[in-house]
Amino acid sequence: MGFLYRKFIRQLLFNLNPELVHDAVIKTARAAQRVELVNSVVRLLSRAKDFPLTVAGIKFRNPVGLAAGFDKNCEAARFMAGFGFGFLELGTVTLRPQPGNPKPRLFRLRDDHAIINRMGFNNAGAFDAARSLSRLLPLPVPVGISVGKNADCTMDEAPRNYLETLKIMYDYGDYFAVNISSPNTLQLRSLHGGEKLKRLVEPMLDFASGQKKVKPFFVKIAPDLEDGDLAGAAALAVEKGFGLIATNTTVNRSAVPAYWRSYEGGLSGKPLRELSNTILAKTAALVKGKVPLIGSGGISDGATALEKLSLGADLVQVYSGLVYEGPFLVKEILEYLGRHHWHSPRHH
Repeated sequence: MGFLYRKFIRQLLFNLNPELVHDAVIKTARAAQRVELVNSVVRLLSRAKDFPLTVAGIKFRNPVGLAAGFDKNCEAARFMAGFGFGFLELGTVTLRPQPGNPKPRLFRLRDDHAIINRMGFNNAGAFDAARSLSRLLPLPVPVGISVGKNADCTMDEAPRNYLETLKIMYDYGDYFAVNISSPNTLQLRSLHGGEKLKRLVEPMLDFASGQKKVKPFFVKIAPDLEDGDLAGAAALAVEKGFGLIATNTTVNRSAVPAYWRSYEGGLSGKPLRELSNTILAKTAALVKGKVPLIGSGGISDGATALEKLSLGADLVQVYSGLVYEGPFLVKEILEYLGRHHWHSPRHH
């Protein structure tokens, strides 16, 4: 199936505007998930061996998840769950709806199997996402919700902005990803600094600890972090007990041709792999297994997924890989893990 996608469907889709294609895929998925026959066929074609594991107190059927940014408005999750994912991370959701950055803002680097995006957290807002999930849940896989900051919200107001979003979304997620690392919202990455990060996550952790069910948190970090900021984020994660997602997209262009250097935004896909792996390995060394880690960035097949799991990730996430390799990428990764007799150290 993957071969068919790469040989025919991808050629067709890549002749069209990338954002147009993405929007059409989401609309199609939203319609398709209402038809049980379609869902059943997708599940059948995507079936692969389970690798049950428990991370952050959540039971997963396998370690391969969908990264945030694909289903921004949490509207196609039931359909996406059929493709064999171990979990889905939806969003990024902001408190108020926002249009994002001016178009064009999504670019394919075909020869490099990469994407540059400067979307800017375009989404319908937290109330809309919550309404959508109230209709779709429960799903057969755990759901993570990525929360971000509104572009018009000052850095001083950021902790409140994130907290208000969390309050609206709290009932609908199994875990929450705090996105402080998108390069497409002004100054957002400055939230990695020790005190700023503490001021941001503490109110959210306090809120969660007062709820009937205390749910886990992950902070998504940038691949361009200085060692000092990374050490600070890792130390805070261990102290407060939240996980880390390594990594978001990069502003570094050293791994792609000079032509793309003037294009602003976050680079993802194959050229991100090495940088992302370096940060993941450093993070794993810093946290020493005390908090869960999710590896993301540059996974395009079974070998690159296993690489992240070997570097210390408990779970992995894919996004750009799906665009280039097709919707059966998860099945291909799981089959590869099976052939290499992978088993999670967190399998209970």
